[in-house]
Amino acid sequence: MTHDRNTALLSAALQAADRGWHVFPLRPGDKRPALHGETACPGTGECAGGHRKWEQRATTDPDRIRQAWSTGSFNVGLATGPSGLVVVDLDPVKAKDPKGTPDGVTSLQALCERAGHPVPATYRTRTASGGHHLYFTAPGGVRLGNSAGRLGTHIDTRAHGGYVVAAGSTLPHGTYEVVDPTDPVPLPEWLYAPLTPRQPVRGLMATPGPVRASRYASAALRAETVAVAGAGEGVRNWTLVRAARALGRFIPSGDLSRGEVEQALNSAGLRAGLRETECRAAITSALNWSIANNPGRPA
Repeated sequence: MTHDRNTALLSAALQAADRGWHVFPLRPGDKRPALHGETACPGTGECAGGHRKWEQRATTDPDRIRQAWSTGSFNVGLATGPSGLVVVDLDPVKAKDPKGTPDGVTSLQALCERAGHPVPATYRTRTASGGHHLYFTAPGGVRLGNSAGRLGTHIDTRAHGGYVVAAGSTLPHGTYEVVDPTDPVPLPEWLYAPLTPRQPVRGLMATPGPVRASRYASAALRAETVAVAGAGEGVRNWTLVRAARALGRFIPSGDLSRGEVEQALNSAGLRAGLRETECRAAITSALNWSIANNPGRPA
């Protein structure tokens, strides 16, 4: 039975790679990467020149895929960025949601109605939890990241810095299955527009500092956002919290506004691969702490 399961998952990985999608192994029966993290990196093999994250190690090479899946029943992770995909993740309603909260499918239908378009027919899978993944080819000339709730309630997206669990993978409570084998269509403009980065980190670096900010505060804002955007896996959240605490002390003194700090750090966190909900929660908590412990510039 184990051999049959290995064969089925290897076949799923090879089928995805045959479409040009970059895959990597996930833990058996789980959604987490099976590859080592930065803190446990041995610095050998593919990582001889420095730690390579799952997004960098994802591959379409059949030989590498066969070798990886020969050692266990690994679920299949699909790195959306290198694959040139944007996946719209429609989640089901959760037990903790207030009564009447729409699921992702309902939210997408409402979004389509407002835009005057039908729900796009594209490659689609049903997730183990009963949600849906809609696959689209990414627009050229722009690097989209991940988003949470930007398109609607229980709608997330995965692009650069993100991954999805591919069809054929199994969790304890269900299996990921293809429900529409249509080739992915280009991401529609009316879906793409709300996902356009609001203020990329490069834009922050290229523009002058806020009018009210001192030169030191402005330099600190730029330095901290660059540090967050470049933080690697395993230290991203810590770097974001540290940056928010460092910048929070400029808010009571009036050198920076809370809004501009939140916007800059949120954009940087998304560039680093964090989820928007993670960013906002971490930033809010860290800024509250910093402001409470830095009451303002003495008179």
